[in-house]
Amino acid sequence: MFKALIEKLKADPKKIVFTEGTDPRILEASARLLTSNFLTPVLIGNVDDVKAAANAAGYNINGAIIVDPADYDEMDAMVETMVELRKGKMTPDQCREALSKGNYFGTMLVKMGKADCLLGGATYSTADTVRPALQLIKTKPGNKIVSSCFILVREGVTGGNELLAMGDCAINIKPTEDELVEIGIEVAKCAQTFGIDPKVAYLSYSTLGSGKGEDVDKVRNACAKAKELAPDLAIDGELQFDAAVSPTVAKTKCPESKVAGQANTFIFPDINAGNIGYKIAQRLGGFAAYGPILCGLNAPINDLSRGCDAEEVYSMAIITAALA
Repeated sequence: MFKALIEKLKADPKKIVFTEGTDPRILEASARLLTSNFLTPVLIGNVDDVKAAANAAGYNINGAIIVDPADYDEMDAMVETMVELRKGKMTPDQCREALSKGNYFGTMLVKMGKADCLLGGATYSTADTVRPALQLIKTKPGNKIVSSCFILVREGVTGGNELLAMGDCAINIKPTEDELVEIGIEVAKCAQTFGIDPKVAYLSYSTLGSGKGEDVDKVRNACAKAKELAPDLAIDGELQFDAAVSPTVAKTKCPESKVAGQANTFIFPDINAGNIGYKIAQRLGGFAAYGPILCGLNAPINDLSRGCDAEEVYSMAIITAALA
């Protein structure tokens, strides 16, 4: 998967903002990215501090762009643009204060076209990465929410990789019926970016009416709406997980389904199920999990775990840039 993404980026190199430019994990990943020519790191922080941190850790970041909010020569224009974007919700002084922080400043670099995408969260919380994105980058036309997707990768038995997509496992705690519709379509689009031909299963404890209840109705209705809005996608539900992935079970429970038994893109009814589900696949199923990949924004903005290592930063940087 990463070989294909790197080839894509080599044909159209990108600039990626890292909001925590002095973090050793960011610097290690940046040094590794700079050994190739497909992705240029834009490191936020004091120039001397960033260079000193890199030298102290032994990382060569020659070729990286280092930008300090404290002496950015286009700050006045950035403040003016942010005031306009916030539409009376923040004063110029409040905007200037927010832009002194790496998360807001980095997001505005993307908004103003100075970079293609952003990866943050090595020290910021998820909320501190997502909030500026919602306020400044905003959701794509027709989208009302930001959701998330995990891409799961496992070496296949006969060679090659087995790829799955799962959502929403990180952002929306208890999505409404209409939010599940948007989540399903956005996760399918994300899956396509990474070479998955999405066969989308809306998951439940019921398979096509075998169970009853409010939660079943919500998933069933969301699936029906998603089919109407995206007739080109293979979507079915509500499906139990065994019916979604096992051809044998699918033949018994829903033989007419074009998705059951071969699903590779899974839409969970809420964050409880989603978070548990992807971690079971990761820890017991032997899948490597990449994400959360944020879906629904006008530009690629992604969040790291604060417990991430440099390998995760490197991988997520490639994934984020591939979405640009």
